[in-house]
Amino acid sequence: MENPFKQINQPMKEVPPELKAKVMHDIAMAKLLMELAELFSYNIGYIIDTVSRNREK
Repeated sequence: MENPFKQINQPMKEVPPELKAKVMHDIAMAKLLMELAELFSYNIGYIIDTVSRNREK
């Protein structure tokens, strides 16, 4: 078995364009899902807090 740490100092190899496009698409989808989750989770908490404060007045 070859030692993978010997490849650290070697120059990087070019990634095939199809693989690079797929990885970038997957990252974009993950980022979109994270932003949507953040949008709904944070804003709902803010709305609940605002409504509860207004009801106390």
